[in-house]
Amino acid sequence: MHELAVCQALLREVDAVAAANGARAVTDIHVCIGPLSGVEASLLESAFPFAAAGTIAAAATLHLRATPVRVRCERCGAASAATANRLVCGECGDWRTSLESGDELLLQTVAMQTGGSEERYV
Repeated sequence: MHELAVCQALLREVDAVAAANGARAVTDIHVCIGPLSGVEASLLESAFPFAAAGTIAAAATLHLRATPVRVRCERCGAASAATANRLVCGECGDWRTSLESGDELLLQTVAMQTGGSEERYV
């Protein structure tokens, strides 16, 4: 399951953010994931507790937000929603489109406890 390796890489980034901000603990991790990212969201959620064990994010909650597939038409210039297996323009139906979103896996926000009991979002 490559989602475990993805979680481990994600947690390395979270650890770097936490260290740069003097965090005692990470409480929440927010990630945007598109259907074309190559990562299965349910498997990422399943792998997260194993990857996070023993890290600063061991007690953190992973929040995944699905991002839609959107394309921009090279013919008419319209931006429209599309499906993962049909990347055509929603306005004119042309197949010459460029992907605007849907292939991302982005670490969006890390919530952490610093100093006292304050919570900080980065």
